[in-house]
Amino acid sequence: MRLKRTIGAGELDTSWIDKEVIVSGWVLRRRDHGGVIFIDLRDRSGLLQVVFEEGIRPEVHEIADSIRNEYVISVKGKIRRRPPGMENPKIPTGEIELVATDVEILNTSKTPPFQLDEDVSEVSEAIRLKYRYLEMRSLGGLEPFIFRHKVNKCIRDFLDSKGFLEIETPFLTKSTPEGARDYLVPSRLYPGKFYALPQSPQLFKQILMVAGVEKYYQIVRCFRDEDLRADRQPEFTQLDMEMSFVEERDVMDVVEELITELFKKCLGIELSRPFPVFTYEKALEEYGTDRPDIRFEMKLKNLSELFKDTEFKVFKGAIESGGVVKGIKVPAWFSRKELDDLTKFAQELGAKGLAWIKYDGSADSFEKKWSSPIVKFFKQEVFEKLEEMFEPGDKATFFFVADKVEVANEVLSELRVSLAKKLGLIPENKFEFVWIVDFPLFEWDDEEERLVSVHHPFTHPKEEHLEILEKEPLKVKSKAYDLVLNGIEIGGGSIRIHKMDLQKKIFKLLNISDEEAEEKFGFLLTALEYGAPPHGGIAFGLDRLIMLMLGKKSIREVIAFPKTQKAQCLLTGAPAEVRIEQILELHLLPGWEKKKEGS
Repeated sequence: MRLKRTIGAGELDTSWIDKEVIVSGWVLRRRDHGGVIFIDLRDRSGLLQVVFEEGIRPEVHEIADSIRNEYVISVKGKIRRRPPGMENPKIPTGEIELVATDVEILNTSKTPPFQLDEDVSEVSEAIRLKYRYLEMRSLGGLEPFIFRHKVNKCIRDFLDSKGFLEIETPFLTKSTPEGARDYLVPSRLYPGKFYALPQSPQLFKQILMVAGVEKYYQIVRCFRDEDLRADRQPEFTQLDMEMSFVEERDVMDVVEELITELFKKCLGIELSRPFPVFTYEKALEEYGTDRPDIRFEMKLKNLSELFKDTEFKVFKGAIESGGVVKGIKVPAWFSRKELDDLTKFAQELGAKGLAWIKYDGSADSFEKKWSSPIVKFFKQEVFEKLEEMFEPGDKATFFFVADKVEVANEVLSELRVSLAKKLGLIPENKFEFVWIVDFPLFEWDDEEERLVSVHHPFTHPKEEHLEILEKEPLKVKSKAYDLVLNGIEIGGGSIRIHKMDLQKKIFKLLNISDEEAEEKFGFLLTALEYGAPPHGGIAFGLDRLIMLMLGKKSIREVIAFPKTQKAQCLLTGAPAEVRIEQILELHLLPGWEKKKEGS
């Protein structure tokens, strides 16, 4: 390499005029105007126009004539101001250009499978993931990862200032399945035994509290062998935190301060504190979900009391069977086809149907104000009460679901968000955080016919509910807290159980025997016997948080080398077959060795 770079292309400005520099990078575009060749050269720092003039150095112009898009080159020359009217205000270096006096082709390039000087978002994701390095090299392609670097640095700087220690925990650990499936790693040295890749560092960070660390964090890779879901990755990154001698509000305060710092330093956005706090019950009652999007109204209301004496059999039957009638008001009218499509949408989510009533506040009579095939079933005072409860304004449509409370909540929650998007009711570039607290400690799993943890089995019950823990476990609330941003959960945490006797009691309620508990969690139980302090923490899905901060549609856009929705790496071809020798070394598939010898 004869020409060694002295400065980044995007670092140059008018202060460099008449100075000699050497820049290196990739050719984004090439324009041949006969005696003058223009090349747009880019590196990580930005874009610079390079001019090759035949009259200055014919041999350099001749080399430039052979250069094509995506060639890697180094160029030496002087910076000059662009001629009047030729400036490009769209780029920082738009007032200057480099007049080349020497050039070196460092490498050639095949024609890329897609244009790198255009918006590549329209290219199929499969092609972009296969050639991820080219997508990252395209205009703006590195921006999400530069931003991600800034977020990580900001996190580390903030937590360091608060006295946290960054401590790494093992990737090869013990399988303790209580959530998703583990990724298992066979041991060559211990035939028939396996490591597991961690779903989270949960147990290790609790043990670090026993060790006296007091304040721990880690930006850590985690692994879950989950069934395929949209926008999930088998490997993902968490911001993991844990603190000793704290209660819920202590953790929440530190997190709010951290999030506020991130948005201010990385996005220039001032967030207001404290973040609102909803109980789990309030979130379900008003939004139908424990991940509410509070950027817009359209809250759900329980209308069972209003409709309990109705003659409308659909509503009456649902209420009498222990279900509910819940509804929302949408500030718009819909065509009959749209209403049919919305009904189908509700049915696909599990509802038996979707009732609706249109409202016209400007009408001069009751008959014109309320319109629907079901209006005839209700007395006038019912509509007066609806008007009082919802304050519908000029025009609105009421939607109702009569079903089990879980079904009504899920359907109306999805309908609420879907219609808000369709009607443009969700403000752009707005970030609304909300804490969800007072979760149930347990829920009943019909398939397994046992209690399961709503969060995980190490979550501490609220002290005031300890006396009913064994008698009425489903009424017990937990010291858990989730942080939701724009309707998406970005983090979850809790105060942990720090006494072994309570931890064993929780295991027993979860139908985990003493033998199973010792086998899976014995190392934690032992640690809890050696003076474990009260402690708690939280973990954030860092990929998801950065996706929301940048307004991206998928976490794959902010992960350098992501997997597809089918957990495949299109770049490397993983997962892939391995040689039989590797399988035999790991003592897998007994009998294969004999088959190999006989083949």
